[in-house]
Amino acid sequence: MKIRAVVRGVGHYLPERVVENAEFEATLDTTDDWIRARTGIERRHFAAEGETTSQLAIKAAQAALIDAGMAADQIDAIVVATSTPDLTFPSVATMVQAGLGTTSGFAYDIQAVCAGFVFALTNANGLIVSGQAERVLVIGAETFSRIMDWEDRGTCVLFGDGAGALILEAANGSGTNEDRGVLSTDLHSDGRYRELLFVDGGVSSNGKAGHLRMQGNAVFKHAVQKLAETAHTALGKIGMSGEDVNWIVPHQANLRIISATAERMQVPMERVVVTVQDHGNTSAASIPLALSVGKQRGQIKTGDIVVTEAIGGGLAWGAVVLRW
Repeated sequence: MKIRAVVRGVGHYLPERVVENAEFEATLDTTDDWIRARTGIERRHFAAEGETTSQLAIKAAQAALIDAGMAADQIDAIVVATSTPDLTFPSVATMVQAGLGTTSGFAYDIQAVCAGFVFALTNANGLIVSGQAERVLVIGAETFSRIMDWEDRGTCVLFGDGAGALILEAANGSGTNEDRGVLSTDLHSDGRYRELLFVDGGVSSNGKAGHLRMQGNAVFKHAVQKLAETAHTALGKIGMSGEDVNWIVPHQANLRIISATAERMQVPMERVVVTVQDHGNTSAASIPLALSVGKQRGQIKTGDIVVTEAIGGGLAWGAVVLRW
């Protein structure tokens, strides 16, 4: 027998304001066609004035609890992946805990930028497998619109706001790939590449929130190589390959990265959940958002082998293989 962390529910929330590509044409040297051709993005959601990351996270969490048929007080731990917290401290996770009305268990944030949800999911799996928690609420939530330089057409058209949540629960498995739940994980980081993707602000540097800065071409090259490699590694740990995968649910950064990674994994695009056209890059929120939408669409079904992979600033990257 082996303890597995099994998905019991998933949910998401998107702010009401939808921003089409055409909105940027009035203030930037760009067009809807230019953005679509280079990124696949058609629209994204922006949080309203005063709408915070924790508020998005709470709504996504509530949707996941409904999907799981659980009450908030059944959750032992809350792990939130975000790079855009409401405050320097306390954590967004403790704000979610309060927002859900729970006082038991523990809650904390993880920061691995766009790879945050993969890191959080791996962390939550560890909590369950070690016996530290029985049910863990894992959330990715971001308000990247707060750190955009609206004069930089290379970045500000790429990102959006949103939140996705997933509930993992301990279950007995046989220890084989036939088990439901998280089957393998693979995490990496390399701090030498900080200058490729970073925010030029922080508490101990200049006391400002700062703006996102990115060397797009360099990030693209790293992403395609590293995403395929980490997914192959995670699959290889359990003797699987791309042929065994029902769905890739990738970080939704750029359609060209998504398609190039799928090609390297020898998985057809028909087996890739794609939401980037409607959400843009929502950083740590993108994978749980896509998992929730994929389930709603009827794509992801019980028993499917799902691979999630992501790369973000750090650089940090990784993959998780699970049976839904």
